[in-house]
Amino acid sequence: MSNDADAVIAALRTGHDHLAGLVSGFSDDDLARPSGASAWDISQVLSHLGSGAEIGAASLRAALDGEPAPGPDFNQTVWDRWNAMTRRERADGFLRASRSLTELYESLDPASREKLHVKLGFLPEPVDVATVARMRLSELTHHSWDVRVSFDEHATLAPEAAAALLHGAPDLLAWVGKPDALDGRNLVVKVTTSEPESVFALRLEAPVSVQFDVPESPDATLALPAEAWLRLVAGRLAPLHTPGTVATTGAVDLDLLRRVFPGY
Repeated sequence: MSNDADAVIAALRTGHDHLAGLVSGFSDDDLARPSGASAWDISQVLSHLGSGAEIGAASLRAALDGEPAPGPDFNQTVWDRWNAMTRRERADGFLRASRSLTELYESLDPASREKLHVKLGFLPEPVDVATVARMRLSELTHHSWDVRVSFDEHATLAPEAAAALLHGAPDLLAWVGKPDALDGRNLVVKVTTSEPESVFALRLEAPVSVQFDVPESPDATLALPAEAWLRLVAGRLAPLHTPGTVATTGAVDLDLLRRVFPGY
């Protein structure tokens, strides 16, 4: 488990450094640009990442100190403060909060990376460091894309993040997938990814899930880069942002998959 945590924390550092380098050069006009998250400008994406980093650091410190995890009142106070910031304050605050959380993860010794468990208010049980760090990596990776795609419609997810996120816990497909879009059908899609390579079955039913017992005759196939798969299930694979290498066959096409995974 410690090796898993090590890889995720290393990917967090790379992701933070890349986004921080961009944000450090943003003008006020840049911060006001629409982002890949349709309801937010870039400063609001940074507010979400910054407040999330602040809450995540508080939860991690509580676990290290053996104290109760911060509750909903603490979280709401953090969100209210960030929502009241100016665009420039959000950008500067993101740089500080994201750096602080990244450094806190990096400071964990091998025993903590393997054995520490962190309580999160929205999960029933505490989770290990690899899992809680991966949740932050997912948030940072997808919202970094929301920022970068405003300037580059061909933006992709970082390869080291894609590798760390592809099959890591927690599996949220049952939460993000919307089987009502299937109109009562149950379908199995053989998914083949590259960079990294993987083959698995996407089961389109209630609940939506991924399994590794791939049937010999699936209802459909989907081939795509791993980063595009991650963007698909996060609702970030609109036609404009879909690589030309993505291919489907059979009873499932990208239009249906986009309805099953509308984003969050």
